[in-house]
Amino acid sequence: MTTAADRARLTLDGGTALVLIDLQQDILALPTTRPAEEVLANGMALAEAFRARRLPVVLVKVAWSPDGGDLPTTDVDRPGPATAPPAAFSEIPAELAALGDVVVTKRHWGAFTGTELDLQLRRRGISRIVLAGISTSVGVESTARTAWEHNYALVFAEDATADTDPQSHAHTFGKIFPRIGKVSSTAEIIAALESQTGHRS
Repeated sequence: MTTAADRARLTLDGGTALVLIDLQQDILALPTTRPAEEVLANGMALAEAFRARRLPVVLVKVAWSPDGGDLPTTDVDRPGPATAPPAAFSEIPAELAALGDVVVTKRHWGAFTGTELDLQLRRRGISRIVLAGISTSVGVESTARTAWEHNYALVFAEDATADTDPQSHAHTFGKIFPRIGKVSSTAEIIAALESQTGHRS
């Protein structure tokens, strides 16, 4: 279990990027364990802190082509959408986005599969990711597992992350994330950024 002392030792340098998962119109409208307004507000606070230090902000959204030809087609008990949702489904709130952000479109749960996310991070010299978004046990956890396997260091902003199921959120943050990264909060991450010495020019 992460302690206050562990969190106090959080250090973030110029090789850190913020990656926000699926903070888009229709997903923010889902009933979640933490109000979506709070998740979005904390995500915006993190984004502003990263931009102020010229550290990358990556906004990941999920979308499919209008004909639905790139929808997942695997045989499962609980399939996803049979047709592509309207374009508005994937719109990122105007108050979150800013000029210079990297926008990545994914078509699976994880943000690395079939996208340029790894390339965008590597070419910017990124070795650590601060990760948050919706939903905890789907898009965020899938992205986190792949990031860890790609040898990125991970920090999770718990109060900028939410799930549609409280047990799933608790399991991911209690059992999975502490084994592959550091669980923190928006305030603690911003404080670590403010204390860093390696600012980007």
